[in-house]
Amino acid sequence: MSATPDPDEQATNRLDPLVPRPIDLPTRLGPGGRIDPEVGDVAKILAAPDDPADWPRWREDLAAWRDEARERIGYRGDRYDDPATAWAATAYAVAQIWLWDERLFDRGAGRFTPERLLDWYAPYGGLDGLVLWHAYPVIGIDDRNQFDFYRAVPGIRELVARFHELGVRVFVDYNPWDVGTRRADRADPEELVALVEELGTDGVFLDTLKSADSALIGALLGATPPQVLEGESRVPLDRVADHRLSWAQWFADSAAPGVLRAHWFERRHMMHHTRRWNRDHSAELQSSWVNGTGMLVWDAVFGVWVGWSDRDRDTLARMLAVQRGLSDVLIEGEWEPLVELHPEAVAAGVHASRFALDGVELFALVNRGAEDYTGPVLPDGAREAVPGRGIAALVRIAEGVPADRRAEVEAVVARERALPRSRDARFPARPAERVVPARSRAEPPADAVRPAPGPRRIEQRWRRRETGRYQGAPYVEEWKPLPPRLHDEQSETVEVDLAAVAVAAREVSAAEYAAFAAATGRSAPEAAADDAPATGIDLADARAYAVWAGARLPTELEWQAAAAEPGFARRVPEAWNWTESEHSDGITRFVMLTGGSAHETVGSDWYFDGGVREPAWTAKYLLLGLGMDRSPSIGFRLAWDLP
Repeated sequence: MSATPDPDEQATNRLDPLVPRPIDLPTRLGPGGRIDPEVGDVAKILAAPDDPADWPRWREDLAAWRDEARERIGYRGDRYDDPATAWAATAYAVAQIWLWDERLFDRGAGRFTPERLLDWYAPYGGLDGLVLWHAYPVIGIDDRNQFDFYRAVPGIRELVARFHELGVRVFVDYNPWDVGTRRADRADPEELVALVEELGTDGVFLDTLKSADSALIGALLGATPPQVLEGESRVPLDRVADHRLSWAQWFADSAAPGVLRAHWFERRHMMHHTRRWNRDHSAELQSSWVNGTGMLVWDAVFGVWVGWSDRDRDTLARMLAVQRGLSDVLIEGEWEPLVELHPEAVAAGVHASRFALDGVELFALVNRGAEDYTGPVLPDGAREAVPGRGIAALVRIAEGVPADRRAEVEAVVARERALPRSRDARFPARPAERVVPARSRAEPPADAVRPAPGPRRIEQRWRRRETGRYQGAPYVEEWKPLPPRLHDEQSETVEVDLAAVAVAAREVSAAEYAAFAAATGRSAPEAAADDAPATGIDLADARAYAVWAGARLPTELEWQAAAAEPGFARRVPEAWNWTESEHSDGITRFVMLTGGSAHETVGSDWYFDGGVREPAWTAKYLLLGLGMDRSPSIGFRLAWDLP
């Protein structure tokens, strides 16, 4: 990886997070398409002029820029001719899915449910592909590396195969920043190729990378099957040739819709618009529509619900019906951005791209205004209704188009017209509900710590991460969060009426857990010593032990209150403690861990918190399944309800 500072990662402490950063703004071409290649070759969106009178010249400038850039870098585009990866050009809708998302994984049954996940996205128009996100934000809790978090999952190859049967392509996620965990036997390119061939996936998402280096590119393109690469954000022009896809992440558009630079350069290069913290996706949808590109549907960001409104969901479904049905027109046809429209439409904030191929014309219309527009849209008076902040499709079929092609296009239009068109732009909130445990039934031991019950103020501390805390997103409608608004230490004083409770003076030991395992027929993880904390225990294991002992787990606040009392101790090596703080919003399930651990993974801020922590410190831990929660860095202690 390059040591040159990435301008996309510069600190934003002096900027308003609710407005685009300078790096996010659209880029203006000079006369004749002239622009410094260091700027133009990595621009996000090539901005449109404000004055409609300048649009014809702008289209000429765009063509001149593209011709010059292709000649300058010697662009060929041969890899796009490979039929094994041609599917990527029409992967219009891709979702980013946590492997343990409760729509995909049935925790009670202990099995994956890909059909249920795809049913969820059917009203969005369905998915063409998905990224199975696997390790972040829990990687670093112990020494497992990013490849372990795929390979150790029972049934994951079968899950990929089932998605293929259902017509969905699968990407794995590559974390180049994973440098502090257990090192694999092979270098990353070779290890990644081995992984994708084992799982049978179709592509690799390059987390934090705009593009891969030559070693990674060569390895993945030579895999069986060859993998498509998708970079995060603005892929440079000299890498468009070997990166079939890229994210249009945090791309600010001009007042009149501009063109996505990488897609204008190579029409077969698929781009997916996304602003992960937005509750209003109309700007991204409009840009995708007029550019003939796709969307990333990301409604649960690393444990935080950021669901789509009904309006945006229906808009995407209508877009996809046309994009999939007329993909040849969008990819192979003539593309005329900001085509001439009727003056009334332009005055109302309506804009359009024209795509034309073999007698079929698609006018991709968008309405920048908040008010609905119904009226003439084309200079010849052709009328269309374009909802405020919405999109519309106007399709024309010329005389002489073969009857079967005419019927095919008319069917596409009919499908789009028949789809729902909700105007409800409200955020569909999903509060996370706490799982309430049963009361304990045994008496606590004499050495248990008994914090005084009653009202008290307790300070909690944590590191601000994309996972958020209990409820809501940490960044709403914000542009890219960077330090100091990311990875910084936060605190909050909460008021609580503490119930009468006793908390064990120490964690359950390895010997104590082994006795439980022998009595109940379970297996006990190996331990360094009998008096070490019992680790390698998931939440269900810990709860089962607690019930067997007539106890329960302490809540995170009970644990913290007890930790401030004399007699509270930690076994060594220290381990995070499970607490009775399980929450679920129906999508993501999580708990709060307390205490920290002797283990600490270093080398990246993206790793989970490590090291022994003060009692006030908590960390949100997303629950995995199928035993993947079991970690040598997590143990537990007991609690008892008092009269």
